[in-house]
Amino acid sequence: MRTADFDFILPPELIAQHPATRRDTSRLLVLHRASGNLEHKKFRAVLDYLSAGDLLILNNSRVINARLRGTNEKTGGAFEMLLLEENSPNDWWAMIKPGKRARLGTQIRLTPHAPRQTHAEIIAAVIDTNVEGHRRLRFSGTENILTNLDAFGELPLPPYIERELENPSASDQERYQTVFAQPAGSVAAPTAGLHFTEELLAEIRARGVEIHFVTLHVGLGTFAPVKAETLAEHVMHEESYEVSEATAQAVNTAKSAGRRVIAVGTTSVRVLESVAAQHDGKMVSGRGRTKIFIYPPREFQIVDALLTNFHLPCSTLLMLASAFASPGALRGRETILAAYAAAIRERYRFFSYGDAMLLL
Repeated sequence: MRTADFDFILPPELIAQHPATRRDTSRLLVLHRASGNLEHKKFRAVLDYLSAGDLLILNNSRVINARLRGTNEKTGGAFEMLLLEENSPNDWWAMIKPGKRARLGTQIRLTPHAPRQTHAEIIAAVIDTNVEGHRRLRFSGTENILTNLDAFGELPLPPYIERELENPSASDQERYQTVFAQPAGSVAAPTAGLHFTEELLAEIRARGVEIHFVTLHVGLGTFAPVKAETLAEHVMHEESYEVSEATAQAVNTAKSAGRRVIAVGTTSVRVLESVAAQHDGKMVSGRGRTKIFIYPPREFQIVDALLTNFHLPCSTLLMLASAFASPGALRGRETILAAYAAAIRERYRFFSYGDAMLLL
């Protein structure tokens, strides 16, 4: 399939710049895959589509304040850094602007939010580069840079969310994070989970739905458009994940009993289907890394229903949703793009802070 087959025109005003007033008051487009029928609801109506015995799987990764600023120790020149992936404590791959000045051996002194206050003096040394132009940074002056990100880092909002100020607002700090976020490591939010409140999760549990979590630390590659002309040429980015023993057992039990497994977000799908592909359709606990690229035609071994947001044109997320819209066939692309066209006509809000879609 060609990458251009997944393109569509989105009016810029439909790119959500702010979240809904309350998480669960966003809109919900329900797609019935067998018939192609659509329903237009509010997000809280997701309760009407859940049944006792269903298993709801969410990604509990926490977004870190991954954007850092600093100055060249020798020249005083300014740098902006975006942490991408941790290799080990104080050892990270990062995007740096301006990249041409970030040569091997460059020492960058980090700039805290409040320079007048007492902060650790932290240095990021450029120790390697890769074919994508990213720099490998080694931090000194701290036992673990993750513990200093509140003082030195900024929330990495996507570029399509525009802010007048350099720093995201206090509202963004709260709302660009799920209410169930735990292990830190993502540089972008698992956005389908942003619609849930603690109260809604309690109501879901009260209906006899089991809720379990996986962890996939989301990288920027998740949201990047595919640049290759065909999908077969695209090299998928790699992300780290973890599945607990409780989640693995719950999924295996549900599948054996014929109960539905409902994935919240494409990141949850990637974890579930990656593990199943490695273990003959079974879930196994543990940590791993995945670069699974899901696009039509694709069969799904674990996931029976998908709750997701509206995705960027030509993105791997849109391709995954298209595969799920018609497992094992190519027509899911047409189904999804038709649903997106309906969402645009109905003025749904798109991308990270936008509305949601439930594929049944």
